Amino acid sequence: MKKVIYTLLLFCAACHSTATKEEPAPTNPTDKKLFNVPTNFPAPVYEEDKSPVTEAGFLLGRTLFYDGRLSRDGTISCGECHRQEYAFTHHQHDVSHGIDNQLGERNAPSVQNMAWRKEFFWDGSIQSLDLVPITAIESPVEMGETMDNVLEKLRKIEKYPPLFEKAYGSKEINQERFLNALSQFVLTLTSSNSKYDKVMRNEGATFTTDEGAGFELFKQKCQSCHAGELFTDQSYRNNGLALDVTRQVVVNGKIETKRFFDEGRYRVTKQEKDRFKFKVPSLRNVGVTRPYMHDGRFWILEDVLDHYAERMTDNGIVDEVLKTDGKAGLKLSHEEKMKIIAFLHTLTDRNLLLDPKFSEQ
Repeated sequence: MKKVIYTLLLFCAACHSTATKEEPAPTNPTDKKLFNVPTNFPAPVYEEDKSPVTEAGFLLGRTLFYDGRLSRDGTISCGECHRQEYAFTHHQHDVSHGIDNQLGERNAPSVQNMAWRKEFFWDGSIQSLDLVPITAIESPVEMGETMDNVLEKLRKIEKYPPLFEKAYGSKEINQERFLNALSQFVLTLTSSNSKYDKVMRNEGATFTTDEGAGFELFKQKCQSCHAGELFTDQSYRNNGLALDVTRQVVVNGKIETKRFFDEGRYRVTKQEKDRFKFKVPSLRNVGVTRPYMHDGRFWILEDVLDHYAERMTDNGIVDEVLKTDGKAGLKLSHEEKMKIIAFLHTLTDRNLLLDPKFSEQ
């Protein structure tokens, strides 16, 4: 999906922006607290105190998030590939589906709990939340636009100068304000009210027998990678996927079959130890975020667990925690898989999926 080739472009754009460095408008005392750290979560990575989420900034960011005019022809918004009802993923699309009906290389990841992310995208090519949107906007197969064009379009749209003035104190529309507003909206997309959370916080919820058994199995079999309340240790691992795959793509308006050989984190670091490694995704809301893996190759959770139990490819550098007796794969019976899946469904947070304040207005 997200290509490392855009990393240099992204940072060049950031470094050469003509926007003057400025502090966001101070929080209005009447603003509601829109970003909160759940009691069972670690401290966030994003320094929200330096750029507090205000109601005006949130509303501007939400408006931008759902505006297709951020793309070249007005058809693809951020919300197109990150849909609320599916935990802000591109549901039913194995890889990103962008402008001119083009397909990317990777599955569009969720944008939930972004305040706790250290690096972004499957290969960690971006290190700042504020810079994430540029990659999608300037990707020729996703939004196909340039930042300069986006800002110029916004300046000509009647509703935007007043929205920027409410958020930042003047009608000036520049790159820094644009990116900060999107970050303000995304920062509020916290998933922390699933059944699992209510059980952990002693809020009256209890696991069923299968869910409880699945939780114990999860801790034994899965928690080495999907650790903590975020359900990811944010590491990069080789999980034994078949490496050479083919898929249909659109090239100059025609459907062609193309081979993909994605080297993962290696694209960024060029270190042999990172070849075929991908970011460990969070499992929060995993019951509604299919398809799975960096290229969306698995469409149901049963297939994911079958992969880890029986179908891993030993390519020589499979992560050690995914081996049993020196061989790639985990020992899981059918019954154990079903119990783990029962537990995974307790991570669905319907507050996030259904809250109207996160929806397109």
